[in-house]
Amino acid sequence: MGISSNGLSLVLLVGLVFSSLMVATYAGNFHQDFDLTWGGNRPKIFKGGQLLSLSLDKVSGSGFQSKKEYLFGRIDMQLKLVPGNSAGTVTAYYLSSQGPTHDEIDFEFLGNLSGDPYVLHTNVFTQGKGNREQQFYLWFNPSRNFHTYSVIWKPQHIIFLVDNIPIRVFNNAESVGVPFPKSQPMRIYSSLWNADDWATRGGLVKTDWSKAPFTAYYRNFNVIESKTSNSFAEWHTNALDAPSRRRLRWVQKYFMIYNYCTDLKRFPQGPPVECKH
Repeated sequence: MGISSNGLSLVLLVGLVFSSLMVATYAGNFHQDFDLTWGGNRPKIFKGGQLLSLSLDKVSGSGFQSKKEYLFGRIDMQLKLVPGNSAGTVTAYYLSSQGPTHDEIDFEFLGNLSGDPYVLHTNVFTQGKGNREQQFYLWFNPSRNFHTYSVIWKPQHIIFLVDNIPIRVFNNAESVGVPFPKSQPMRIYSSLWNADDWATRGGLVKTDWSKAPFTAYYRNFNVIESKTSNSFAEWHTNALDAPSRRRLRWVQKYFMIYNYCTDLKRFPQGPPVECKH
């Protein structure tokens, strides 16, 4: 069926209204969007700003941060993690504000012995308080190819995604007294560092420095940034559609290995209140 001129005008009008709510999606350039913040010559940007690498050796790790701060939006980054025996290493990719009451949204990739899976560690800090860990194995080898790790941050919720599959939702539970990160802009950070005192099997497996330098790669940084928190809230208030909810259940059933909400030893008086919302 064809579309009438009036119908076409309506479609265009809806498109204009939608675009006015959002800043356009753009693919970032590491030269333009990030600063290499520590690690001497270990962090590198190449391919005209399209590829970034972080390295870790026995002397130091390395890191970078975004030039801009963001308040609500969708952040995508493709990572290819340290291959082989990555035990003791941590590749952290996260958003954070500054100060003792900072907010933070974390992906941390805990290395492991060759042949054993990485552990993907997630956490949410609000007003300086974290302790909201959920951990997962991945359904692929994250060191073999690039995969996309995303955060959707809105006033209603935070969604963690891997290759556009939701793995975790942290809902706004301010109505029951739980602070939610919604007023402090955050920068994007990433670092590759040695944490063999705790990262792999609680520190039992140490870093094998004969395998150094350890290197992780980044590409295809992308942002959909909201102009205001209200406009982003109007853009899409529902957390997940039905297919996404099914994918979330699949990940949490088969790949989640730790959930603070079910840790009765840690919370003998019952889980934190946000776990019920």
